[in-house]
Amino acid sequence: MQLFYSSTRGGAEKVTSAQAILSGLAPDGGLYVPECFPSLDVSLQELAGFDYQKTAWNIMKLFLTDFTEEELKNCIRSAYDEKFDSPAIAPLHRAGDAWYLELYHGTTIAFKDMALSILPYLMTTAARKCGMEQEIVILTATSGDTGKAALAGFADVPGTRIAVFYPKHGVSPIQEKQMVTQAGKNVTVIGIEGNFDDAQSSVKKMLTDPQLADLLSRNGFRFSSANSINIGRLVPQIVYYAYAYGQLCAEGAISPGDEINVTVPTGNFGNILAAFYAKQIGIPIHKLICASNENKVLFDFFRTGVYDRNREFILTSSPSMDILISSNLERLIYQIGGNDPEGCASLMQQLSGSGVYTITPQMQEQLDCFYGNYASMEETADQIRRVFTDCSYLIDTHTAVGSCVYDKYRKETGDSTPTVIASTASPYKFTRSVMEAIGMAEEQGDDFALADALSACSGTKVPQAVETVRTAPVLHDHVISRDKMQEAVLAFLGIC
Repeated sequence: MQLFYSSTRGGAEKVTSAQAILSGLAPDGGLYVPECFPSLDVSLQELAGFDYQKTAWNIMKLFLTDFTEEELKNCIRSAYDEKFDSPAIAPLHRAGDAWYLELYHGTTIAFKDMALSILPYLMTTAARKCGMEQEIVILTATSGDTGKAALAGFADVPGTRIAVFYPKHGVSPIQEKQMVTQAGKNVTVIGIEGNFDDAQSSVKKMLTDPQLADLLSRNGFRFSSANSINIGRLVPQIVYYAYAYGQLCAEGAISPGDEINVTVPTGNFGNILAAFYAKQIGIPIHKLICASNENKVLFDFFRTGVYDRNREFILTSSPSMDILISSNLERLIYQIGGNDPEGCASLMQQLSGSGVYTITPQMQEQLDCFYGNYASMEETADQIRRVFTDCSYLIDTHTAVGSCVYDKYRKETGDSTPTVIASTASPYKFTRSVMEAIGMAEEQGDDFALADALSACSGTKVPQAVETVRTAPVLHDHVISRDKMQEAVLAFLGIC
């Protein structure tokens, strides 16, 4: 059966998955969602015997029904190969009372690799399927990790160009070095004076500007996005939750059919939404534990039903979560609102206007499978130190937010259901914060020197992703104000 996608705001025609992937954002500013949820068509027992690639095929074929078997399997083979430093692709590690799903074994040592390794293949395949001859221009805002993963995926891919915007003072030194050293004739990386929400709002505005789209079309270009607003990012993320469940069954930690909890540190809500989608198709997930840092807009939403971005923006030790506008929450709002595009559009209009919206009590009742909490920077550091001391296991600042919130959940509820924590980045991506947390930061030396010290104290190898950028030359040093972003894109494309 063919699965079509429609906009959360109702102002766009339904499209195939290939068309949705190419568009990124719907023309009305909404996000593409499946018109219904397919059901897992293999048993949970079978899932336990699948490797990552076979799991990916069995999950993604349910959502990308217009891709042929050959096309989709070719995308999967091309994405999940020796680029990952673990044959498991996303291994599970037991530490204390939880299993950590290590999503950082790709080329940029962060979970964004899991989807952005395959998105270029999905997108170029979709372009061929749709007979599109225009050059695809990937426009992306990043809070640190998406940018590098997208750059690595799309660099020198024929028929594409990519422009990445990041908050100049809102990412870690290694995150920034990974981006500004990116080679490729089709890439540009630009810092902005502002935060991630500033960059994301401007990117969304460009993606939905019909006059700008017409100007690009006349010059042989077409916009798309590599952010998690693109359904081509979200579907591959569903895979690793199904894989984690299968591996727990394979290890005998659970029996097929047993429920698990999933804890996800998140800012933009895409990663935990993928877990929610996994639950919808039949993966037995009991509770979705949403972990926030001190920019706790999601925590407040789950507790009150009120989403309010009008608050101080805090730069934390988990910068990829420093977000006040959680774009992917719109997909959840659409679903709990009864798939009502007018109602969803109204709430999103309130968000863009006053910065606040309130869901109905009936909608809030449908959030029972979610639990929200947050961790302060002090609690985050304490959690890194505790897990390292008690379990000899190093986690990064984002994973520590998830781990801390999971501990709070257990204390609050007494629920001992087996739990998977999404480990979203390598500790080597945030060396200073991690070393300070375990009391071994040195006064002298940059983050790369600290990576060496971290390796020495933990007995783990410095990832190749860090070694590669250690001495790489800076190729992108442009910094602009947010109101100059469109001008910068046009200059990149050679459009006057």
